[in-house]
Amino acid sequence: MSAAEKTVTDPLRQQQLVAQLKAFLPAYCVLWKPEETRPYECDGLSIYRQLPMIVVLPETEEHIVKVLKLCHAQRVPVVARGAGTGLSGGAMPMGNGVLLGLSKLNKILKLDPYSRTAVVQPGVRNLAISEAAAPYGLYYAPDPSSQIACTIGGNVAENSGGVHCLKYGLTGQNVLRLRMLTMAGEVLELGSEALDAPGLDLLSVFIGSEGMLGVATEVTVKLVPKPALARVIMASFDDVEVAGTAVAAIIAAGIIPAGLEMMDQAATQMVEPFAQAGYDLNAKAILLCESDGTPEEVADEITRMRKVLEDSGATRIQVSQSEQERLQFWAGRKNAFPAAGRISPDYYCMDGTIPRKRLGEMLKAIAALQIHYNLRCPNVFHAGDGNLHPLILFDANNPDSLRRAEEFGAHILELCVALGGTITGEHGVGIEKINQMCSQFAAAERELFFGIKRAFDPQGLLNPEKVIPTLHRCAEYGKMRVSGGKLPFSDLPRF
Repeated sequence: MSAAEKTVTDPLRQQQLVAQLKAFLPAYCVLWKPEETRPYECDGLSIYRQLPMIVVLPETEEHIVKVLKLCHAQRVPVVARGAGTGLSGGAMPMGNGVLLGLSKLNKILKLDPYSRTAVVQPGVRNLAISEAAAPYGLYYAPDPSSQIACTIGGNVAENSGGVHCLKYGLTGQNVLRLRMLTMAGEVLELGSEALDAPGLDLLSVFIGSEGMLGVATEVTVKLVPKPALARVIMASFDDVEVAGTAVAAIIAAGIIPAGLEMMDQAATQMVEPFAQAGYDLNAKAILLCESDGTPEEVADEITRMRKVLEDSGATRIQVSQSEQERLQFWAGRKNAFPAAGRISPDYYCMDGTIPRKRLGEMLKAIAALQIHYNLRCPNVFHAGDGNLHPLILFDANNPDSLRRAEEFGAHILELCVALGGTITGEHGVGIEKINQMCSQFAAAERELFFGIKRAFDPQGLLNPEKVIPTLHRCAEYGKMRVSGGKLPFSDLPRF
């Protein structure tokens, strides 16, 4: 079965809802004609598409409250959307629902250099926070590759990371407080500007919930001082498994680099003509290891990392000698995705995690799968936390190529689980990985997920049919029979 199952728009219901929305929203904030809604049919994962019934673009929190209350009363599904840079189909709309675009809520409401915090609306771009904080010598640490365009609301929904998340944490470690709206339009405040808040830790439940529990309208983020110095080591290896072992050795030595990224030969050969980063094209794998802090701290850490890399079998080591060269080294990694677009009509960016010590094993398995599925797959990794991003190259105009790409991706995710990892690191589950949720989690665990969902959204109207698979979906994925909503011989272990 396809991961995405399309819903149909009811024209009469559509027109009734448009009229009701225009009663309190400016006419230009309500889009319903196909030529107007087409840009919202998918997020960055364009394999799955669906025209929304209606798109609304609220300008204030009050607008959002009224939209949610109306949809709640009429049991209309709602999908929140930021910049649409997500890669799991998490912002794919419903054909019978409202797409809530938050791009107009794009103000930095407060920036306090003394407390090192910023209060922002969900439509603020990730990089815009760092740009606003730069005059004070501060920046916002999480840096997804899409940070020039992705928004804080989307970062909160997916618990986004980036190349520096190993040292500075994901979005969840950099958000202190948020203001959110439930599906019923109720205002809740989670967390606090203090280091802790009384009651249940609902902030960590909401961050990473992929728009299933509520809509964030205001986010308080931490700012951190810009380091006095940052340098990058670029290490080459003649074997991918040896490179994977080096990653584990760095962490085992008690070193937490600011960034620790890995690229295989296929990735460097793809990226170098595009970014001209100076990568070693003969290496089977390269590691990018960044150190930041005071000049003394950086000098000491670079020396220690260099020793570990040499002992681990690095064939070539380069250390950035200037800020320009450091940025040049990172440019290749940051531009891996657009570089893939130069050599293939389409690419499918996967996202999974495995234990660091098994990176080499996973790369060899992917190499074998490339032959099996007859598709190329360059690999880039957030190696420090075992988060891998295989880029499956295919042609979407060829149905068989698309089918093989989807099966290849599913196979990689199943391998992640088998190697002791998880099916997602930072891209979320969305539509893309909902079937593999059946492999990773048992029925009791999935029911617990649904219980949390019901606590926030009893009617199941927020971003429905995503993230948490139903029993029927898992049964169909596992080729099992369900009768009357129940599995026969349910006591037998499955998956």
